[in-house]
Amino acid sequence: PRRLWAKMAAGSGPGARELFAEGLLQFLRPAVRQLDRHVHSLCRINEDQKVALDLDPYVKKLLNARRRVVLGNNILQNAQERLRRLNHSVAKETVRRRAMLEAGGYQAK
Repeated sequence: PRRLWAKMAAGSGPGARELFAEGLLQFLRPAVRQLDRHVHSLCRINEDQKVALDLDPYVKKLLNARRRVVLGNNILQNAQERLRRLNHSVAKETVRRRAMLEAGGYQAK
């Protein structure tokens, strides 16, 4: 992940945005797993206690945080896919226009 963040800092433009989105996705996946572990741990602690502790509010907060992280992850994945398709379209249009210019006798300097 550090190399990924270094690449993002070095560049700008669509490629850097794709790297940034991928970096965020790589960050969010472990966060979701960690939230799942915390929820599981709280539930297990509650089951093991002789005296019932009211951990439900904490479990609900963790589950709510997990839901928000997953939602953000989905939004980022969709945005990354749209960006990938847009970059592909731009590249195709660039090739097409370059071919038209070269066919017309224009020489780029």
